Amino acid sequence: MASTLDFSALRAQAMGSNLDEEAVTVNTRALIDKVLARYSGEWTVLRELLQNAADASASKVTIRFDTLPSSTVPVPQTTDPSTILKHTILHHSLKRLVVSNDGKAFGSNDWSRLKRIAEGNPDETKIGAFGVGFYSVFADCEEPFVRSGNEAMAFYWKGNSLFTKRLQLSETQSSQDTDFVLVYRNNTSPIPKLLPLCHFLASSVTFVGLTQVELWLDDYRLLSLNKLIAPGVGVRIPKTLETKTHEGLFRVESVVRETVQLEAKWLNIVAWKPKVVPIISNSGNTLSTVKGAASTQSLKSFFSRFSQNTNTAAAERAAQEDKQIQVAISEDFMGECKATVFLHVNTATIRGKISNTFSQELERATKKPPPKSTKIAVLTTSYDEKSASTSSIIGTASKTTDIFASVLPTKSGRIFIGFPTHQTTGLSAHISAQSVIPTVERESIDLNARWVRTWNMEMLRAAGIVCRIAWSGEILHLKERLSKSLADSQITTLKQEHCEKVLPEAIHILNQFTLRESTPSSQVGTLIEEAFWTCNHNTTIEILSSRGVMPSQDVRIATEDLSFVEGIPVLPPELMKQAAGFINKLMDFGIITDITTADIKKELERQALNEKQLIEFLHWLGHKARINEVDPVIVRSLLDVAVANESDRETNLSKVVVLGEIKHFINPSKIPGTVPVPPDTLSFKFTRGIDKVELEALGLEDLQIVPWLRWLVEMSGGQGALPKDQDLTISASFAGVVLPILSKQWEGLSQSSKSTVVNLLSTRTAIPTKFGMKKPSEAYFPIVKLFDDLPVIVGLQAVKEKFLIALGVRKTVELGLIFEKLMAPPDYSADASLVRPAWSHVDLIKYLASVRNDIPSDDVKKLRDNAICPAEASNGTATVQRYQVAELFEPNDTLRTLGLLLLQWPGVLRLGSEEGKFLTFLGLKKFPDVAELIPLIASAAARGEIGLRDRALKYFVNFHFQHGYSVQETAGTKIPYLPLEGEDAKVSVLPTECFTNENATVMGYRVLRKDLHPHAARLGVETNPPVLECIERMVKAPPESHRRAIELFSYFASRLNELDPRSLAVLTKASFVPVKSRSPSLKDSNRFLPPRLCFLGAGNDDRYSEIFDYVDFGSTANSFLLRCGSKHEPSTQELAQLVVREPARVFTVFESPDRYLELLRTLATSWPVLKKDKALVKDMKKVSFLLGYKEFPAQSPPGNRQSRLTNNPEAFVDEDDVGVRTYELASADQIVIVDDVVNYSLFKGNFLAAPMEEDLENLYLSLGSTLLGNLVEQKLQIGQPLEDQREAAKLETLIRERIKLFMHDVPAELVRHNAAWMERNLSIIMVKSLSLRKSLKGRNVTHNESRTAVQAKDQQLGHRQFLGYTLFVTPGTRDLYDVSQALSHLLLSRPKPQHVITLTVLLETDLYKLRSRGYNVERILQKKAAEKRVLEHQRRKQLEEEQQSINEQEAARSDSQLQISNGNSNHPLMPGVFPDSPDRRPQSSHGHDSDNDPPREKRRGGFFSAITRALGTDDGRRPAQVGDGGVLPPPPYSSSDPEHAMTTTTAPQPVTAPHELQQNLINAVKSARAYNSQTVVSRPDVHSVTETQTFCDPKPAQDIGFYALTSSGAKIYLSNAMVDKNKFIAQNSTALDAFASVLIDCADTLALSRSSIHLFQDDGSSTIAFNHNQALFFNYRYFENLHLPSVLQGNRPDAIIYWFVVLCHELAHNLVADHSAAHSYYTESFLIQYFKKIVAKIADVSRSLSDVSLLD
Repeated sequence: MASTLDFSALRAQAMGSNLDEEAVTVNTRALIDKVLARYSGEWTVLRELLQNAADASASKVTIRFDTLPSSTVPVPQTTDPSTILKHTILHHSLKRLVVSNDGKAFGSNDWSRLKRIAEGNPDETKIGAFGVGFYSVFADCEEPFVRSGNEAMAFYWKGNSLFTKRLQLSETQSSQDTDFVLVYRNNTSPIPKLLPLCHFLASSVTFVGLTQVELWLDDYRLLSLNKLIAPGVGVRIPKTLETKTHEGLFRVESVVRETVQLEAKWLNIVAWKPKVVPIISNSGNTLSTVKGAASTQSLKSFFSRFSQNTNTAAAERAAQEDKQIQVAISEDFMGECKATVFLHVNTATIRGKISNTFSQELERATKKPPPKSTKIAVLTTSYDEKSASTSSIIGTASKTTDIFASVLPTKSGRIFIGFPTHQTTGLSAHISAQSVIPTVERESIDLNARWVRTWNMEMLRAAGIVCRIAWSGEILHLKERLSKSLADSQITTLKQEHCEKVLPEAIHILNQFTLRESTPSSQVGTLIEEAFWTCNHNTTIEILSSRGVMPSQDVRIATEDLSFVEGIPVLPPELMKQAAGFINKLMDFGIITDITTADIKKELERQALNEKQLIEFLHWLGHKARINEVDPVIVRSLLDVAVANESDRETNLSKVVVLGEIKHFINPSKIPGTVPVPPDTLSFKFTRGIDKVELEALGLEDLQIVPWLRWLVEMSGGQGALPKDQDLTISASFAGVVLPILSKQWEGLSQSSKSTVVNLLSTRTAIPTKFGMKKPSEAYFPIVKLFDDLPVIVGLQAVKEKFLIALGVRKTVELGLIFEKLMAPPDYSADASLVRPAWSHVDLIKYLASVRNDIPSDDVKKLRDNAICPAEASNGTATVQRYQVAELFEPNDTLRTLGLLLLQWPGVLRLGSEEGKFLTFLGLKKFPDVAELIPLIASAAARGEIGLRDRALKYFVNFHFQHGYSVQETAGTKIPYLPLEGEDAKVSVLPTECFTNENATVMGYRVLRKDLHPHAARLGVETNPPVLECIERMVKAPPESHRRAIELFSYFASRLNELDPRSLAVLTKASFVPVKSRSPSLKDSNRFLPPRLCFLGAGNDDRYSEIFDYVDFGSTANSFLLRCGSKHEPSTQELAQLVVREPARVFTVFESPDRYLELLRTLATSWPVLKKDKALVKDMKKVSFLLGYKEFPAQSPPGNRQSRLTNNPEAFVDEDDVGVRTYELASADQIVIVDDVVNYSLFKGNFLAAPMEEDLENLYLSLGSTLLGNLVEQKLQIGQPLEDQREAAKLETLIRERIKLFMHDVPAELVRHNAAWMERNLSIIMVKSLSLRKSLKGRNVTHNESRTAVQAKDQQLGHRQFLGYTLFVTPGTRDLYDVSQALSHLLLSRPKPQHVITLTVLLETDLYKLRSRGYNVERILQKKAAEKRVLEHQRRKQLEEEQQSINEQEAARSDSQLQISNGNSNHPLMPGVFPDSPDRRPQSSHGHDSDNDPPREKRRGGFFSAITRALGTDDGRRPAQVGDGGVLPPPPYSSSDPEHAMTTTTAPQPVTAPHELQQNLINAVKSARAYNSQTVVSRPDVHSVTETQTFCDPKPAQDIGFYALTSSGAKIYLSNAMVDKNKFIAQNSTALDAFASVLIDCADTLALSRSSIHLFQDDGSSTIAFNHNQALFFNYRYFENLHLPSVLQGNRPDAIIYWFVVLCHELAHNLVADHSAAHSYYTESFLIQYFKKIVAKIADVSRSLSDVSLLD
């Protein structure tokens, strides 16, 4: 409701009302107190009064404290001012504060504003903003007084309201000054701390216009402050600076730099620290202590115990100094101290660009318009002036007083808004921003209110810009000092000493502008810092470096010593150390960076390095490269630009070393540093102290022997710049140096390097001999003394022999020389003793063998290449022709038989001897190899020398492994040499042209000679030809005859293990299997098929022999075909493919539908596999290959077809009943599946039917056939529902019971709905008639029939609607087959006839018969029997107890009657008689009245009659009696019987015996029954009761019918007029169960059968309950309205009491049919009789509810 209210309209209505206006009243005292609560602070009053003075343009302010003397401590009797002043401070209290200023006197507006709170000063140039500052005087003063000019104003209180009075002063009373007189509220205010007060006053004059401030205590001037300002100088704003703030609200227009001098004079007592001196009031009580006394120190000393003293010695020294100073002060309180400070103030003019909206919002918040122009000042201290300020402090207390401690921003400056606030700037500088808007208490900046926050943030950003301008001015001044220093020194380049002179000042500047966290709001410092660093267009700032003041983008940070590039401007180390905060900011913002390799590269390009710098550079770069701080690309780039000067001490000349061309360095372990090296090698003096790893990290390699030697060789022979004494081919001494170096490193050289060394020296005269420098091959070792004229080496004692041998220095005489001197013909000189015979080849071999190890490799090659040995002739002598040793074979007998060339050697040649080993070394062959032996075999066969060929073959086979023929290629030879089996001996073939398997001849291949088969592997002959080659031959020429096929297939069967997937792929697709032609004209011819289309066997299979090709070539050959894809019988998929491809041919060949059906059954069984082939399934759905039939009925005998089907479930296949069937091939969508035999019997002959087999039906259905049930359209005609639905209820009970038995054995895949679903969703209704009209969709065929049971959904019968599934049945004898058929379609997805028959049998057969037939019905029988036994036992037990009680009462009654007959005429009242019962009269002699006498109805009173009236059942009418008979629904009761007044008086009636009354009640209970009971129950005999003449009750008519059962089994009857009964039951099921539970509790109390309880709902009925034929009916509508909410909440007792009374009323009708006094009497009797039991029942119910509540 509130969200829809128009508050604007409501307010307008309130404003337009005629009620009186009322002003808002203010409690002024409370308001001021609340304001002061936020406005409290130290020196608040003085700050506000000083601010007023500044706003009034005052130049001088005088502050005077007047005191009151102590009433307890007398004033010292002395004239010493120090003593008096000390006494005043210690013992006086404050009386009055007078603040005077010489500013402009108050005007009328000023006086008016002084009276108004929160109006503020509208002048935007003034400091005052809120108008509440003056009221701070009320913190200590009750009634202030103000004098200004010729007027004065006094403030005074009247209650809580503040008033003022103004006074015009006389000329003598007037003054040019303005005085504020504040009399303290009480006389106990102590003297304030003097030193903090002086600090406050000193800082207060810093930025305001005041130039002089004096502080007086009585007549003592404690402090005097004076401010002098030098003329300002404009500061240049750098062009790269952005002067506009972030949001564009302000722009810095100009900056003026001023120097301010502050002078202070104060008395020593200001710094005095008095001890604790209590102040005694006039009453003698101690009120307070002096501020700053020892109490504070004692607290500090107490808490200091809990903190750790980090510098005890320093603290003790400071304490000692302070103690000495305090002693000095105590000696002269009146002594005067002086101090002067110099400050730099950069004042900027700020111009605002403010929108009208912003201006209006800000004016609303501050009560003044924002200024269009304002000032921001930044106060800093200059380094020089700071020194001067420190040295100017004079006086005893000057060191400790430090009056300007709060003025100098040494640690953190403050924000001044005229006066200092608590907000720090984060800089070592004060910032004065008069237009910044503070909080109300003026202690901090307002950053909360929306518009004020934006204003203040922009003002702070402007302050940051001004700070950056001030920084630029300071740095510019530093730069000018350096320039002047250069000019004075008359040099052009700055030196380090110049920078060191200004370094302290630079550190001071950086520390001043180092941003730290501001307090209490860190956002203030953040905004200033943000503007300071971001206001420059370029990311740079000028700063002092080793090369002077430079932009930071040109300055670097030296993280290490890089003296080899001293030209790079870097930050001085002392600057980085003492101004680390500022430097860190530079690095954080990326304004300055470390020295980079680019900087180093640039410096290396600029100038060359000297030798020292080169060594440092190499060491630094190598170290960086080694630890991967510099990548190889950068290393290379630095080396490429580096140039150094190398000086030669001997020649005093220098040469340029280009490091980019250097590739090597000298490793002294390989090459000494004293030998000459190539120009691309770095001199050893530069690398001596550098680790090898670092040099390698530079990309340099140590100089290897080979390149060094190659350079020496290239420089030899006068071809290079080396002198002759360093020429390797000329200087024997230099060779004596180089060769030992090479010899030492020889073993460590690789083979290729050794070869290179040999190649370089072998052709050059590098070996010193006794005949001069010789080539290595011309020099001999000293041990060679065969000839005297040989050149032997000299001077190489340190050279290894192995090295010299490798170079070619000889240990043996040259072979040519030997041939020349020793192989010459004999020399027959005159002296026969000197004849030298010629050497034979045997002598030569023996000599050479003796010096074998010393023969040079070239000589060995000559020995191998020259023909030096003869061969063995046929007679054993030597041949004239000589051969190379490698052309001859070892002389032995085995090789002689093969006709090979043998070495001629006299005697036996042993290969193990020295000569034999040497001959083998030269190439003498021990046996022929394959390349020699095979041509020998082939040529022998070609010449017809068969014996030689066989010997050679035998030799080849015998020595196959011994001589290594197995590892030599024989199969690949191109020379045919193998003999064949069965062919000419001269014919030879290659190993690949013959095989050892004799069966290979069937394929046309040759076979190796049989005696060589065991050696086929050695000869390289395979067992079989390649199988793929054989397959190709067979495919090209398939077998024409059956015999030929057996041969070929059997051969392949022997090679099945060789058939790989590639071979099988060819065989599977190839057509090579001969099959007889099916065509009669080609009967004797063959056709060739692939193996996969052939089936093995004799072809006698009756099933498929006519449609598939069968072959049989024997088991061996068949195994080959099986491997190739043939099968013994076709697979299901092949059958399906064939029948889909040729359905008509297959059907024709089979010549019988049965055989074709058998084929289809096979397909149906394999359907789970077939359906995976999507293409096949697609074809199966389209092709007409399925078999269907039409049945034309024969003439049926007369009779009911349906009954025949019912009595004989197999009747539809009976031969006598089956007509003519015709079979056709059709597609699946043309065939109908019979799922209903009855419908089939009606419409057969009108469609193609599928065979009635489950597997076939599943196949047809999967391929697209439709169900017959989907084609049959039914039109149901249902008669009106019967009133009596008892049979429907019985049938429903039967169905629920038997359905569970039926569903127990049904497979899960057939279940559509289970038994539980059936119980919840199926209703059964009895109707008068059922008829069904069936028609076949798409065909003009119809059939009409009557049915006894039909299931339908959502039916409308007249005005009644049946929602959901309903089973309609007709009364009388019904056919349970119809019921089963209707139910089966609900329960099963595809019901079969056997399912319907099974369900019919279960419904028709008794449970005991079903049990005898094997059905498990024990659970049902046991459950029913158990329930019945329990209920009946309880009921009978209760009745027996009551009967026993009656018998006892009857016995007592007899005794009582006997006493009465003996003369007792006074009859006591019957216990059941009430006070308002009819009067007792004497009995007549006739005894009891006749039963036909009308009862008396004079008075209808009594307790229980009142209950009946309260229930609404007593309306004074008497309906007619209800007869015993009747059918559902209960007949309406008549309410037209009028009440007739009875006036006749009768004689007194006798009192009925109690036991007779109780017996009547029990009889009434026993006679109660269920309404659908089949037994006839008569009204019980009733003993005559005389007290039944005073009670009556009406019974209106009903129109209801049975519909459902509650969970406890009580029946529910609903009004026939109710439209949607299902909806009612669904919505009220819980409430109906609750109602039934209440009634059952009442029935159990009476031992009443539960089945006699019935519920009904009739909105049009006013009847609470009625009794019809001893069946009790109770109206749910009354329960719903009266008791349902309370019962659902757990309150059952009230409902039980109510309905128990109603139940007793209806039970009374079992005794008296009409509503009479007798009926009322029995109702009351029931209540009396069972009163205790119902009370106990209620107690139990209440107890159980209490237990449940406790559990909850």
